[in-house]
Amino acid sequence: MTPPRILRGRLLSFNRRPLSISDTESYVYEDDGGLLISGGRILAFGPFETILLDAPEGAEIVDHRPNLILPGLIDTHLHFPQMQVVGSYAANLLEWLNTYTFVEEQRFADPAHGARIAVSFFDEMIRQGTTTAVAYCSVHKASADAYFAEASKRNMLMLGGKVLMDCNAPEVLTDTPQSAYDDTKAVIADWHGKARNHVVISPRFALTSSHEQMEVTGALAREFPDLHIQTHLSENTAEIERALELYPEAQDYTDIYARYDLLGAKTLLGHAIHLSERERDVLNETGAVAVHCPTSNLFLGSGLFPFKDYETREKPVRIAVATDIGGGTSYSMLKTMDEAYKIQQLRGERLNPLESFFAMTLGNAEALSLADRIGTLDPDSDADLVVLDARATPAMALKMDAVSTLAEELFLLQTMGDDRAIAETYVAGNPVKSGL
Repeated sequence: MTPPRILRGRLLSFNRRPLSISDTESYVYEDDGGLLISGGRILAFGPFETILLDAPEGAEIVDHRPNLILPGLIDTHLHFPQMQVVGSYAANLLEWLNTYTFVEEQRFADPAHGARIAVSFFDEMIRQGTTTAVAYCSVHKASADAYFAEASKRNMLMLGGKVLMDCNAPEVLTDTPQSAYDDTKAVIADWHGKARNHVVISPRFALTSSHEQMEVTGALAREFPDLHIQTHLSENTAEIERALELYPEAQDYTDIYARYDLLGAKTLLGHAIHLSERERDVLNETGAVAVHCPTSNLFLGSGLFPFKDYETREKPVRIAVATDIGGGTSYSMLKTMDEAYKIQQLRGERLNPLESFFAMTLGNAEALSLADRIGTLDPDSDADLVVLDARATPAMALKMDAVSTLAEELFLLQTMGDDRAIAETYVAGNPVKSGL
C-alpha cells in the first residue's frame, strides 16, 4: 500500500446539479485545499492547513498549486474497438457503420489485436483525465477479455461488455442468441466484481438483434438485475424507421426495449435524440438514462440533442454525457462539453460551465448509480482524480490573465482545453499520466 499523500491545490467538488451560474451552494471549492488519500481512497477533504494538522506523520505532500483538482472525469458511452475508426468520412450513421465500423470490429476476433488496442485505449483515457468509462467491446468475447484485463492491470473502475449482435451485420461479425447468452455469462463470471470491473449487458441496438436475441437479452437482465445495460436509441431518423420496420408491433423505438424489460435505472441509452413526448415519459418513469454524445451527433449529422428540454420538463429525463468514440471525434470530455455547449446555443439554450463540470463528474456518476464511489471528493470515495491546468498552452495562459472567477476558468478549460490541460491523472490514489 502506498503511504498517505496530501494533494495540495484548488479543490472543486459538486454536491448536486447547479441551478445557475451563481449557484455556489451546488459545489464545494477550496482555494488552498488539501486532499488526504491513502489505500486508494479519499480520507479527508478541506483547507490545506486543517488537513495537514490531522494527517498521519510522514504523509507525502504533493503540491499542485495553482491548478484545480477535481474528481476524475467520466465517459458514459464509447466503443473500445473503434479507435482506428475515428475521423472516417461518411454521410450518416448507417453508411459509417457498414463502410468502416463493422470492417474494423472484425479484427477483434484476434486476441492479440484486442490486447494491443487495449493498451492504447487506456493510455488515452488517462491522458484525457478520464478515470471511468463505459465501453462497448466487439461481438467477440476475446475483446471483452482484453478490455477488462487491461483495466485490471491499471486498477481502473471501468464498465463494459461484449456486444450482442446476430443480424443485419456481416456474418463474420455476428453471434447467435445462444452464443450471446453464453459468452455474456462467461464475461460476467470472469470479470464482474473482479478488481474494479463492472460488466454491462450490451445489445448493440434493435437493428442488429433479432427478436430471439432480444428475448435472451431480457433473460440476462432478469438473471443479473444489478448489472448495467447499454444500447443505442433514436440516434438517426433512418435508424428509427428501420427499427420500426423490424419491430412493427412496437409503439415506437423506445417501446422495443420496454417490451423486453430492458429499461431501468441502470439502462444507458446512447444518443436518444429524436424522442416523442411518450418516449420521454417512459424514460422518466423507468429511470433510464439518455446519453448525450455531442461530437458524434454533429460529425454524423444525427441531430441536436434537446438537453434543456429533457432536463426541465415536468417529467425530466436523466442525462449523461459521453464521447462516443469512434463516431465521436475527441477522447476529451472537455471537448465533449464544449460541443454540448454549442449544440444548446443552436437550440437557443445555454449550458453554463458549472453544469458542464457537474455533468463530467458527479452528474455522470449519478447516471451510473456509482456516486457513492466516484464523481466527488467526498471522504471514502475512490481517489480517482484529475488535475487541470488552465494555463497549459500559451493561448490559454494569455486568456487566463483576463479571468477573474471560477466559472470563467472552467469555461476556458472547456472551450480551449484538451489533453495538454490535464496536468495529472490519479487512479486509486496513484499518479498515472506522468508515467505515460
